[in-house]
Amino acid sequence: MTKQDISARLAELLAEQQESLGGAWVEAVARTLRGRISLAELDRELRELYAALVQGLRGDGLDWQGDAYAELRALLAELSRARARQGFTPTETATSVLAAKDVLAPSDDTPAEDIRSYLQLSKLIDALGLFTLEVYAKTREEVISAQAEQLMELSTPVVKLWEGVVAVPLVGTLDSARTQVVMEKLLQALVDTGSDQAIIDITGVPAVDTEVAQHLLKTVVAARLMGADCIISGIRPQIAQTIVALGIQFGDIVTKSSLADALKHALRQNGADITRSGGTA
Repeated sequence: MTKQDISARLAELLAEQQESLGGAWVEAVARTLRGRISLAELDRELRELYAALVQGLRGDGLDWQGDAYAELRALLAELSRARARQGFTPTETATSVLAAKDVLAPSDDTPAEDIRSYLQLSKLIDALGLFTLEVYAKTREEVISAQAEQLMELSTPVVKLWEGVVAVPLVGTLDSARTQVVMEKLLQALVDTGSDQAIIDITGVPAVDTEVAQHLLKTVVAARLMGADCIISGIRPQIAQTIVALGIQFGDIVTKSSLADALKHALRQNGADITRSGGTA
């Protein structure tokens, strides 16, 4: 049998048993997903895939990259993206496709020519399974990247402490990507609040090296270009010793050991009177 004969025979066999084989495919996949997707939704997904597979076999034979398989590829891509966003594993996602191999497997009394046809169909399903995994992996990378950006946004808040004073409490490692986020959010906050004092608090930064110091200096320079004076707070004894040992120069940038001291300095710069409880100036 030629490949064209094989694909035509496969399309005929699958079309004849579409109802029973499609149902068996749904049952097989439903067992692996353990109710995490409704049976009605799963039935719709897999029966659409089944119909698109038959259409592809009729149009382009066993060439799954042909135009006749465009709908099938689109449906598989949609399924893969949905599974990735819903938190399914790669195995659970691939099983939705590869389970068809067991469902469509020939029985003991299947004619020899139909068995040869099945072997070709098995290779086709393997290729479609790999395509599904590729789309899944790409989608998971996109999801993880988006989550990382959201986490970076959440971990870099800009807080208005007082009229004319904003603060950026930093927690964790400060790298180039995060520095860019800090700059953007700080500069936007200066515009939105009309502040002229900015406090960059590094109490939550575990260590300060030359690279981190350069990132801090870039942020300070950017804020100064916007007309705001910057104060760096959270200089702990260990960090102070490291900065001295590395020979890092902060120049005329004001540094304070705590956020409270930095806020007092900023308020004094704005002309506010600071008094202790009890009335002492």
